[in-house]
Amino acid sequence: MSSDTPTLTLKSGEEYIELYKVLKVQGMIGGGGEAKHVISEGMVTVDGEVETRKRKKVIAGEVVSFNGESVQIIAEA
Repeated sequence: MSSDTPTLTLKSGEEYIELYKVLKVQGMIGGGGEAKHVISEGMVTVDGEVETRKRKKVIAGEVVSFNGESVQIIAEA
């Protein structure tokens, strides 16, 4: 992944963030319901693989992509 990929930093004490929340927090989607729909339809990838589990635990180092946008999850320093 290129260095210009946006990042989402996990909060202190968090080991993961649920996939639908990544789309919502990053503004890639209008809301949680819409996020869950596009995930279930196979329109979202994690590290290049289609992911259909709405509550998949996305961990630091993984890259979530949807509709031409990507975000890399990072741990708090």
